[in-house]
Amino acid sequence: MKNITYIQNLNEWRNEFAFFHSVKVRFSETDMFGHLNNTVPFTYFEEARIEYLKQKEMMQDWDKSSMKTIPVVADLQCDYIRQVYFDEKLKIFVKSNSVGTSSVDLHYMAINEKDELSFVGRGTVVQICPNTGKSIPWSDEEKRKLFTKISF
Repeated sequence: MKNITYIQNLNEWRNEFAFFHSVKVRFSETDMFGHLNNTVPFTYFEEARIEYLKQKEMMQDWDKSSMKTIPVVADLQCDYIRQVYFDEKLKIFVKSNSVGTSSVDLHYMAINEKDELSFVGRGTVVQICPNTGKSIPWSDEEKRKLFTKISF
């Protein structure tokens, strides 16, 4: 596997994931060769990230106009490991890697039905005030939620 800077030890890193969101590659998400389009993993990351934060009871009110904070993606990257094709079933794993004052670094991992790594990624989400655009610190409770392991 190529050198991915945010993964020090692949086996340890992989074993730290608990939460996943399942997806199935739709025909419309592929190119003329049947490969998953290179932009689609970012949509999968978004779907999985939203479900992850819902499980952590952190997405309930972010879509209401009365909310004082909203999550904004500050950066997002994807590293492609193997080709993905139409109709494949993937598990998109998400975990909190580190939490800053108002940001969280999330890591992503896509595993196919053969338990093979397909692509990985990471990104920073920042909590901001929708009126000012300024960052808002996480509360101690929010930080705790971001690092509590999800069990099934």
